Amino acid sequence: MAMDGLTDDDIRRLLLNTTRIAVVGASANPARPSYGVAGFLAERGFDVTPVNPGLAGQRLHGAEVVAALDAAAPLEMVDIFRRSEEAGAVVDEAIRLGARAVWMQLGVVDEAAAARARDAGLVAVMDRCPVIEWRRLGLASAA
Repeated sequence: MAMDGLTDDDIRRLLLNTTRIAVVGASANPARPSYGVAGFLAERGFDVTPVNPGLAGQRLHGAEVVAALDAAAPLEMVDIFRRSEEAGAVVDEAIRLGARAVWMQLGVVDEAAAARARDAGLVAVMDRCPVIEWRRLGLASAA
């Protein structure tokens, strides 16, 4: 089992039963992982809202970039492209805004934040990439 305690079925359910994803730390630079992941998710029919105060008002993958997570509400899943030490604040905001899940990207681990999310009833994914999981699980379409 992965460090976040989630099974393949858990990840499959999360990806197939989510439609709205806020990508915190979205980048307009095609070389950045957050750019590619946001595009991949958008191409699969997810309603992706990029979150980056430095790019607010611009468009990425057909969606307007917002400055803060609260502008992306209502939330289902928050995909976090921030350093581990910054992830907890994003998780707390996601909890406050009523998200169903938080997804900390590869290399992003905050056990305390994940525990707060789980205690609040959210699914907490850590140190994974939805693109990698999508492909590994052989998923064909979004919900």
